[in-house]
Amino acid sequence: MDVETASGGDAGGVVVVPARRRWRVSRTFAWVVVAPFALWAVARVAGLERGSLPTQFMTGTPYVAAGSLVPLLVGALARSRTATAVALAAAVALGSSVIPRAVGSPAGAGAGAPLRVLTANLLFGRADAAAVMDLVRRLRPDVLSTQELTPEMVERLDAAGIAELLPHRVLQADSGATGSGLYSRHPLTPRTGLFRVIGHNMPAALVAPPGAAPVEVVDVHTYAPIGELVDGWAAGIEALPPPAPGTVRILAGDFNASLDHAVMRRLLDRGYVDAADLVGQGLVATWPSGRRIPPIITIDHVLVDRRVRVNEVGVHTLPGTDHRAVFADLRLPARLP
Repeated sequence: MDVETASGGDAGGVVVVPARRRWRVSRTFAWVVVAPFALWAVARVAGLERGSLPTQFMTGTPYVAAGSLVPLLVGALARSRTATAVALAAAVALGSSVIPRAVGSPAGAGAGAPLRVLTANLLFGRADAAAVMDLVRRLRPDVLSTQELTPEMVERLDAAGIAELLPHRVLQADSGATGSGLYSRHPLTPRTGLFRVIGHNMPAALVAPPGAAPVEVVDVHTYAPIGELVDGWAAGIEALPPPAPGTVRILAGDFNASLDHAVMRRLLDRGYVDAADLVGQGLVATWPSGRRIPPIITIDHVLVDRRVRVNEVGVHTLPGTDHRAVFADLRLPARLP
């Protein structure tokens, strides 16, 4: 304790003042907190996720990035320069991986022939067909990419009037999660043999919007990276076709992957950009929807050739399905070099 001598009239008095206790974090505890964030940052930056559970956990990177300031504070309280420096490096690495998705690029928007793309996973054909049609009428997509399209859902969409708005189609409907299909305002030419399909049905078609070069659209639906399917999931993404010099390609659907997966980043490096990422909507979650908890991860995407401009992206809830629909308003080059 501290002892102070009183002044004034009580010159001989002594006042006992309790010593101030300085709260401090142990360095061992600091490393216990810092190490998991540092390891996560290394795995994310180097693309080290392997196996089913690490691959699934990697979709949580935005939340880990948001919490990465905690180990930085703990390292500072522990007065450990090394732990603080490691925590700072991890926070910077995670932040630089995530923050750009919420910022967007000013060069994203531009002029060109319009192509409006909407993609929706219909959950084994259980989505509300009337709600799908309301979205189609409101957003006026030129192309609708559907996953988990069953024959019964095809009938319900026909009864709801989809042929009046999107009269052209290339469908591979099937039971369960396997079926997929493309609907279009403009004529479609099916494309077969474009790539090796690993996953659910992934129809592809050539669409020729007025005033633009023809565009190939691929309806993507990979396996989920669950259990033994994780290898097929990665192989399915790797097999997707890259943009070609004479062809603009758009990949739209349920990738069961986020931009924090190394296999998705490799796909983007081949010549694509994520439309939502480009306009600052890349952190808007798409799954799971319609449950007690809000959507927490982003696994539905519209990937576009880098020659395509992105004017707008929206994410919309559909009753009856656990995926939110993704809409992208695109601008296409009039001609290709």
